[in-house]
Formats: sequence, C-alpha cells, structure tokens
Amino acid sequence: MSEETFVVAPNSIQPANSEAEPAPHHSNLLREIIETALLTAIIFLIVNLVIGRFRIEQVSMQPTLHEGEYVIVDKVSYLLHPPDRGDIIVFKHPGEDLIKRVIGLPGDTIEIRGGRVYINGSVLNEPYIKEPILSTLSAQKIEADRYFVMGDNRNNSSDSRAFGPIPAGDIIGRAAIIYWPPPNWQLMPSYSYAAAVSP
Repeated sequence: MSEETFVVAPNSIQPANSEAEPAPHHSNLLREIIETALLTAIIFLIVNLVIGRFRIEQVSMQPTLHEGEYVIVDKVSYLLHPPDRGDIIVFKHPGEDLIKRVIGLPGDTIEIRGGRVYINGSVLNEPYIKEPILSTLSAQKIEADRYFVMGDNRNNSSDSRAFGPIPAGDIIGRAAIIYWPPPNWQLMPSYSYAAAVSP
C-alpha cells in the first residue's frame, strides 16, 4: 500500500481567534483643548456683554461708595426698562466713565434750594447724601431722553449741575453690587420715592 503525502501550505493554517484587532483610537486631546478654548472665549464675551466692572476712583459718591471699591455693573436691565430715580449708574463722559445717582428723570422739573432737591415741586427725601447741598439750581425741566445725575457727596461732585443732564445713550449700566473688598460686599439699595414725585 502506498503512502500518500499531504502538503500543508503555510498560510492555510488560521489561528483560533482570526478576527482582526481594532485599530487603536487616536487621542482627542487637541480637539478637547480647542473646544474648551472656544467655550471659554464665548463665555467671556457673553459675560462682558451682560456685566461690567468699575473701580471707584473719586470721593463723589461717599458715603455710599468709597475710593478703591469695585462694583459690578448690570448692562442688561436698561434694555428692558429705563433707569429709575435713585439708581446708581455708570455712564460715558468725555475722557472717562463716571458713576453717579439718577435724581431727575425725563420730563421732571428739578430745582435745588435751601440745601434740598425739589422734583416737580416736592422735596426729595434723600437718606444717602453726606451733607446738605451748598449750591443752588434754578428750576429747569429735563429734556426727553435725558437724566439729571448727582453724586451723593453733593459738595464734592462734578455732575449734572456742571455738565447738564446726560443722554440716555451714554448710560453704560446700573451699579448692582459692591464686590471688592470682600468686607464691603453688598447689593446696591433701592428707594421707593419715585412714584411720589413723578410728573
């Protein structure tokens, strides 16, 4: 009986687990870095559109605000409603930004005499001022779309008594919070006298 010889081709033998191993995953680190940077930039832009920061440089708003304090400025509220009497606002002034309190609204008649402010013939109750006003101001009607602003430190403030009522378009926003230094942290107080003296 003749013997049969079987030749096995080298490539014909397959391992038990013949499935190909998956290719290694490429790192997503670069993509994640780019996405994080873009997200950070977008958040930064949104925050700066919505709020601002302002450093108190002068004494004109004492005793409410003091030199060296930082406030957060709300830039959104006045897109929804006009400024209210008593609001502390930051506004553009030639060469600098200033911070003062809104005293007279468009259409109001304002007068200063005897150390007091009169709005539409009524004395304005102002618990925030440092001392009685030494200056006087003849009665004048505030034009539409303009606001009469003054510092709380009335005898040491350059304000609408010097440069007139400010245009609404120059208002940057409302001072909302003192956030620095931490011991001085507080929300800006609001006052309810507006309705009593409205024209």
